[in-house]
Formats: sequence, C-alpha cells, structure tokens
Amino acid sequence: MSRATQISKVKEQKEWDIIVIGGGASGLGTALDSTLRGYKTVLFESHDFAKGTSSRSTKLVHGGVRYLAQGDVSLVKEALRERGLLAKNAAHLVKNQAFIIPNYSWWGGPFYLIGLSIYDMLAGKLSIGKTKYLGKKSTKNLLSNIKEKNLQSGVLYHDGQFDDSRLAINLMQSAIENNASLVNYTKVIGLLKSESGKLNGVVVKDTISGKTYEVKGKAIVNATGVFTDDILNMNNPNHKKTVVPSQGIHLVLDKSFLPQDDAIMIPKTSDGRVLFVVPWHDKVVVGTTDTLIEHESFEPKALEKEIQFVLETAKNYLVKAPTREDVLSVFAGLRPLAAPKEEGKSTKEVSRSHKIIIDQTGLVTVIGGKWTTYRQMAQEIVDEAAQEGNLQKVETKTHHFSIHGNIPTDQVNRSNHLYIYGADIPEIIKLQKSNPEYAKKIHPKYEYTYAEVVWALKHEMAITLEDVLARRIRFLFLDARAAIDVAKPVAEFMAKEMSYSDDWINLQTKEFINLAKDYLLVDYNA
Repeated sequence: MSRATQISKVKEQKEWDIIVIGGGASGLGTALDSTLRGYKTVLFESHDFAKGTSSRSTKLVHGGVRYLAQGDVSLVKEALRERGLLAKNAAHLVKNQAFIIPNYSWWGGPFYLIGLSIYDMLAGKLSIGKTKYLGKKSTKNLLSNIKEKNLQSGVLYHDGQFDDSRLAINLMQSAIENNASLVNYTKVIGLLKSESGKLNGVVVKDTISGKTYEVKGKAIVNATGVFTDDILNMNNPNHKKTVVPSQGIHLVLDKSFLPQDDAIMIPKTSDGRVLFVVPWHDKVVVGTTDTLIEHESFEPKALEKEIQFVLETAKNYLVKAPTREDVLSVFAGLRPLAAPKEEGKSTKEVSRSHKIIIDQTGLVTVIGGKWTTYRQMAQEIVDEAAQEGNLQKVETKTHHFSIHGNIPTDQVNRSNHLYIYGADIPEIIKLQKSNPEYAKKIHPKYEYTYAEVVWALKHEMAITLEDVLARRIRFLFLDARAAIDVAKPVAEFMAKEMSYSDDWINLQTKEFINLAKDYLLVDYNA
C-alpha cells in the first residue's frame, strides 16, 4: 500500500465520480462509504491522514452525556446507535469503558442514576452496559485516588473508548482495499468549473514532489474540518464564515494517577463543563476544554489558562494531584463547530451535530460532527454528493462493514500493546521474527518495536518521522520526552529502510524535535 501507487491511480483515471478533500474522520468515512457503493472515489489530504482534529480527541466513542443534559435527545440517540455499530465494526479498537461519576452532594447519586438510565434506554439493543448506583465505600474501592472528604456516592455507567488516529488509518486501508484512491501530502489549491459554473474538478499539488495537476470529478466533497472556509473561499470569495474553531486540550499522565481500569467523569466543573479522566494505552488522558480560537492551525497550542484549568480541576478531585512536571504530553485539537447565527454565542452552546451545505456550484460541504458519528455523517454526505454528481443511486453499505483489522471482541487481548493492529498482528509478529533489528524495542521503557515502523512505512502510508511517532505509533501523544529521545534512531532506521539520505535524517529529526517540545510543559533537557 504505497503512496506512489495511489498517485499513479489518480493520474490514470480520467474522471472520478466523487472527489473528497480532507483526510480526517469525515473525509475518510466518506471515501469508504462512496467506494463501497461502487463510485469511483479519490481523496486528497494536504498533510497526513488525521493530522488535525481527528488524532486529538478525548479518545471516546460516546453518545454525549452533556448533550443529553442539554436536551439534545436526537443527537444522543444517533451517537449511541453509531457507538454500538462502531464497537462491532472495529472491535479491535473500540472497547467498553466503565466511567464513574463521584458525587459530593446527597442529590448527585439519584440525579445521575436517573439521567444515565435514560442514556442506557436510548441506546436500546446497542447498549454496552447498565448504569448502577455505588455507595461511598464502593466508589472509593474502584477509584483509589479519588478524594474521600464529603464523598457521598458514585454512579457507574458505560461508554466507548478508542484510538482515534489508528481508526483513521484503518479507514484509509479499508477504502483503498475497496478500490478508492487516497493520497496524503497532496493539497487542493484550486477548484475547476465548467462553463455553466458547476464544479467539475480540482487542482492539486503534491507537496513532496512539488508537481501540480488537474483531477476531474462529477462531485466534490469539502470535508476539511476547521479549514472548511479555505475551500469555500476558493469556490466563492464572498461566502460567509461557516466554522467556529473551538479548542480542546488534554494532559497525559502516568497510570499512577488512575491506578484502576475505570474512568472518571466530572459532570460539572468550575466553568460548567465536563472533565474526563480516562485510561488510554497504560497512561491517563485528562481533558477537555472548550475555548474559542480565532485562527485555525494544524498544530494548535494549549493556552496557559486551559492548562491551569485542567490541573486545578483534577486537583479538586484527586488525592495524588498532577503538577506540570507530571505531564508526559499535552495536546490540543480544534473542533470544527458550525458557526452560530447569533454573534458571541458560547462554544459550549454551539451544536455538535453536523450540517451539510450544498453550494449552487455543486460543492458539498460538511461542518461540525464528531468521531462517534463519522459513519452516519459519511452516509449523508455521499447521498448528497451522488445526487449532485447525477450518479446512480446506491444505498450505503457501511452499517455492518468490518473495518480493516477488525476481529471479534473475545479475541482482543488488550494486555498486548499490539492489540490495535487486530487482524494484522500475525504479520507484525512475522516481521519481528524475520529480522533481529525489527524485533528490537524502539525505547527501553515501551514495548513498541521497529517492526511497527516497517509496518507503518509499507502498509500504512507513513511518510515522515512525525507520521510514525505521532499517528501510527502514539509516542508523541503518550510521552513527548520519549518521542524526542527516539527521534534520531527512528529517523535513521526509516532512512535505511527507504533509502533516504543523511540530509533527510537530519531535517526530519530537527523538525520533529521542535514539534515535540511544544507537547511538553517543562523544558526538555537532553
């Protein structure tokens, strides 16, 4: 599965049925849905797949407890249904995660028990576990690091947990295996229109080779998240702003801050938002925030006020409270929220449901949404794109489509770090056995081996050092210091495998280390 092969396919095809711009959750989902219907499908991503928002989530596949509290029942029902489908279609990545709400008031227990019982009921047959009330002692037993003073009770409920960029890679693989062509590091720099003013193609630039070429298509989908307005500007310079970027940050901590397997959900923080403390890859992810940001970026940075908010909130609930020195990595992501009609509206009040906009030129644009509902979003996008492109109507085939890597839940061994590869695990083990170099650990503290780097290069379209250490192997998000430590040896290994030059090694190492330092709260000392 090589990028060169994908580029060749793009050049050979005279006209595509559907062109997708953007390789995040909604774009990848759209490409998969489209190609499964038999439409000739191509996707262009300006950076790496899931480089933006789609690798920076809270790692939850959830209905949205907060949305239920806001009364958005239809969004919650949709998300719970999609959570259930994704748990079956990508069982190697999605797991049932128990959450506990610690209550410090007498009414908290009954209140959240009733609310979350409704949450279970809305999930119907796709429910993944029953909500139950916990006494003070049981809550403390399950959450040994929770503060006991004034603790009244707990409520345990179930939601989904996953690895976001790994799912993105598997969607990319699934789409390619079903005849779509997907290319990363290929930026759409222009839109082509017929004499009637309808879109009939795009101009793309290969950011690696520098070559530019035109690609014809019957329907074009804009699935670029927080960068949606960039494409809309190409289409119509006078369009109104459609996306409000809202930033959410997460701090990654050592497992000692949440020694048990259950996650914590703090339902109402000092600013009225929800905070999660979630186990992930033997670490703990704490977040998130919801901060209006003026300018979109592929590498948004956590604001000091956001960092302080997360640390202070955690300190209010955890006996062993995290400090800046304890943070292994901090990452920020931008949510592509649909711009509200009312000026100055708070981001927490802006709907998380997605919207699809059809321009008079035929451009199909999706804004908003979240990972959990990516499949439903894609289904609706392809329905609209097929109509705009005058394509033969074909129903979606994604409801029960087994995503690349999927294996039955009872075969998933999460004590083995390779579990995220699912059905590909035997091939990676075979690689480890084929070469002593491949069997070596990348870092002495972690189980990741160089076989996974080889796999990322040959089967997951990783191009840069960052692709490997951030989104194929999650080093950058789990432990930024460790990622910096291994940057040079991994770059050297990649260069040897791919016949790259010393200049490539030095440039990749330098760029990655500069990037990784922004994931640390304390200065890095080599």
